[in-house]
Amino acid sequence: MLSIKPSSAHFLASLAMWSVCGAASAQNENPMLSLAQSRNCMSCHSVSRVSMGPSFRNVAAKYADVEGAHAQLARKIVEGGVGVWGPVPMPANTQLTPAQANALADWILSLK
Repeated sequence: MLSIKPSSAHFLASLAMWSVCGAASAQNENPMLSLAQSRNCMSCHSVSRVSMGPSFRNVAAKYADVEGAHAQLARKIVEGGVGVWGPVPMPANTQLTPAQANALADWILSLK
């Protein structure tokens, strides 16, 4: 018969809990982050760090008090642009549907 000491039982319970939490975490990945990754947004952007383009948190901060920010950002996501964040142009993302662009704009603006 297998005898498990209290400390061993605690370890095994902790190990099981972390396994379940890890699986749940992978299943609950942010769908907007997944969309941004699948549409190559993350090639130039990051959630919190500046790379070729501004971080999404910086975008959220810049547009936090701008009237009509959501519509403006959704349009820029689809049409692209240049000059707001410097000389590097953001290409158009014509592969996005209007619903996807609106969802991404909502998500980005929520990061402030």
